[in-house]
Amino acid sequence: MLAFSFFSEESWHQNNLNKGVTMSVHIEAKEGQIADKILLPGDPLRAKFIAENFLEDAQQFNNVRGMLGYTGTYKGHRISVMGTGMGMPSISIYAHELITEYGVKKLIRVGTAGALNEDVHVRDLVLAQGAATTSRIIKNDWPQFDLPQIADFDLLDKAYHIAKNLNIPTHVGNVLSADLFYSDIDTLAIGKLGVKAVEMEAAALYYLGAKHNVQTLGIMTISDSLVTGESTSSEERQTTFTDMMRVGLETLIV
Repeated sequence: MLAFSFFSEESWHQNNLNKGVTMSVHIEAKEGQIADKILLPGDPLRAKFIAENFLEDAQQFNNVRGMLGYTGTYKGHRISVMGTGMGMPSISIYAHELITEYGVKKLIRVGTAGALNEDVHVRDLVLAQGAATTSRIIKNDWPQFDLPQIADFDLLDKAYHIAKNLNIPTHVGNVLSADLFYSDIDTLAIGKLGVKAVEMEAAALYYLGAKHNVQTLGIMTISDSLVTGESTSSEERQTTFTDMMRVGLETLIV
């Protein structure tokens, strides 16, 4: 019979200090192998694509659970990139460990989203100024507040102007971070309130940014539209959404 034990961060550290282990639970990188600036795609193969096509001298630092991570240089600046998996619980694990164990200060999610507005089209970029959510992970910590999750303004402002200078169709506004990919919730209804797109990670990333006083931003490429039905293939999502990668990298080094 399998038994699962959930324990505090403090008890985990003490347990591993006794064993002489200093690495985090889910990332096998040694101290100094991860830069203080990182791109976070959900798909680990997208992380590999970014490392191979945008970074110089990229070195792999993680393969635990197949969640690939790399560090290299971009225009002379040391940058890391690592997959986070899908959903808020998964990105919360990796972002938390990157921040608390490896000292990462700037975290930009580069992923996909579904359009909820007619004016947001496939392959457009959405910069998530704020993130509403169907999840209770933040409410569980702060039941007395409806705590808004917002991006770091400095990163948001830089990303917007970089995207505009590159003539990339870009929208700035709220997104919905959903707990479920398959859901009976009428997400199009919230699109009528100006919410640009639906995705699954930004709210959790923004919450961790606020909690640990680090900079966070979500840059999403629209992979499909819930309004028009237009969509892209899984291969396209993995290897062709390069505009958000470029904007994310440029934002990290400005």
